Amino acid sequence: MKFSIGKNDFREVLSKVQGLTGRKTNLAITETVLITAHDDSVTIVATDLETGFEGSYPASVEAEGAIAISAKKLYEIIREFPAEAIQIHEVENRWIEIRNENVEYHIVGMNPEEFQHLPQISDVTFYEVDAAALKRMIERTSIIAGASDDKRPHIIGVYFEGVEGEADRRLRLVSTDGSRLAKAEWVFPPEAEGPTGEGILIPKKGMQEVARFMGSGGTVRFGFQENHFIVRKGSETITIRLLEGDFPRYGDIIDREEGVPIHMDRQLFMMMLRRMSILVTEQYKGVIFEFGENNLTITATNPDIGESKEEMEIDYEADPIEMAFNPKFFIDTLTVIEDEQVILNILDGRRPCIVRGESDETYLSAIMPMKI
Repeated sequence: MKFSIGKNDFREVLSKVQGLTGRKTNLAITETVLITAHDDSVTIVATDLETGFEGSYPASVEAEGAIAISAKKLYEIIREFPAEAIQIHEVENRWIEIRNENVEYHIVGMNPEEFQHLPQISDVTFYEVDAAALKRMIERTSIIAGASDDKRPHIIGVYFEGVEGEADRRLRLVSTDGSRLAKAEWVFPPEAEGPTGEGILIPKKGMQEVARFMGSGGTVRFGFQENHFIVRKGSETITIRLLEGDFPRYGDIIDREEGVPIHMDRQLFMMMLRRMSILVTEQYKGVIFEFGENNLTITATNPDIGESKEEMEIDYEADPIEMAFNPKFFIDTLTVIEDEQVILNILDGRRPCIVRGESDETYLSAIMPMKI
């Protein structure tokens, strides 16, 4: 195998796959990228056995072939290599030579036949979505990551579904960790096709890789094949194995009509929460929210450190309510809301507080109160 490829293209794709190849699995081959040179292009494949990536890039190929190479070391070499064109040559016994007039590397590769093959894609119905919008939806729902050792599908996965409304068709992502829920939507153009039927559960880790690869311009296409979710943009394809399990019924939460809406300045509220969260630790996560007549008082108490208290004037004229929350959940939510004004909807000390932007109906977060 021998080919030459532009440094920028090569470096960019190797940077993107570090999230996949950096994950620990039982197979050393998953720490590599499979590089195949053929005709006038090079194909690069990476997988962590759950999520797979494949992309094709123009190259000058002198000799065809395939090799698996450490993704981390190859990326580090290419990133620092002092040339705009990268020449790679398999010399013998799977040793790879990368060189120019002044710099020379020889690194050992692995048998490409040991590489885990990605599913073959055929007869898939693809739907088109704005790339920037999908990336934003993933970012807004991935604030809820869930515990790394949790195995419950609805905790480690994000629910992906098409929703048919009276006036429009929407793409919806919903994420939860049991203590909070985030919902993000995108409205399809009137003439566009969208998925129907039951939703699917996609690993959150895989969706974060989708956001990493797609960039922020143009459109992407997505589809389903058996137990895989597929995303394509240009010559790049991501394939994610779906999770098996059910997602909790969440309609009663996001469609709640009762409750007291409270309009607040997003930035002032977030600064207040950040000050109150200074005393929050793993042992003492909760702070007390006291909603009184035109006033919100937040109190943080930590026996190991001390206590703090702050008041804010708000538009509230209902019965007083005292609730305990983890302030980090509110800070996470306010960070991904773009409106300057937010609306908190509270009902009582047992049911979740709904947070949304004043004018943005495509996103909301539901945060469960803690026991006082």
